[in-house]
Amino acid sequence: MTIRELLRDHAPTLSYELFPPRTPAAEATLEQTMRVIAATEPDFISITYGASGTTRSTSRGVVQRIAESHTIPPLAHLTCVDQSRAELIDVIEGYLDQGVRDFLALRGDPPQGQSDWRPHPDGLLYASQLVTLLREVAGAHGIGDLSIGVTAFPAQHAMAQWRQQGLDILAAKQEAGADFAITQVFYEVDQYVSLVQDARDQGIGLPIIPEVMPLVSARRAHRAAQLTGVPTPQSLVADLEAAEDDVAARTAGVEHAARLSRELLEAGAPGIHVITFNKHEAAMDLVSRLPLRG
Repeated sequence: MTIRELLRDHAPTLSYELFPPRTPAAEATLEQTMRVIAATEPDFISITYGASGTTRSTSRGVVQRIAESHTIPPLAHLTCVDQSRAELIDVIEGYLDQGVRDFLALRGDPPQGQSDWRPHPDGLLYASQLVTLLREVAGAHGIGDLSIGVTAFPAQHAMAQWRQQGLDILAAKQEAGADFAITQVFYEVDQYVSLVQDARDQGIGLPIIPEVMPLVSARRAHRAAQLTGVPTPQSLVADLEAAEDDVAARTAGVEHAARLSRELLEAGAPGIHVITFNKHEAAMDLVSRLPLRG
């Protein structure tokens, strides 16, 4: 069953985000994390491309392992970064041959050392074009059950200068054939509710799954703010800095994430997508506090 079909059931979904390992030790941690989170019977697991698409080959390996070893659908990330149209088609066809039917289409961030976004000379400029390409390649192979997700940005939507531009981009992705969206990180339920309502008012009917990130240390909170451009709430940073040890810090971070997740579900969110950082402890603490499937 594809993610598109799961969302039609109108039951809150549970999903996780993993990233490809870079070292043997990280590989062992990932294997343990995959076993633990698989026991919670998530609806899907997404696998990132890493910063600026630098881990695309190992991403494909993780997707393949999940597809072969678990009954959990893998959500394969694709970006336009530093890839020609022909290279993207080759990647898509490889995934389709593995039986992957769920994709997250992203424009992606500039490669390391490149300050502004520039597409590959023979590549794609927008995520909406990647959605179109996915549909074209699947259609050429007679595959009609493809499920395509895109990204949405609640925190940026809260800023007046971004609001309409973000909606126009999301509408273009829907027009290209996207089935659902997953948000980038945010920390206030009002930001999500505002995005969803404004999208509906402009005819954007995509289910929008909120991404929740349980932060377990002040260092990670500061790093997350640097990577995402979304400031971490000062109250959360203060709680993390005041924690006496790692366990207390994790408890504080999970409590904030759990509160946000419950508020999101009460507001009608179609599911919760949990960033794991490839470690299961905080993710499991969070999920145990949520009203998902009892």
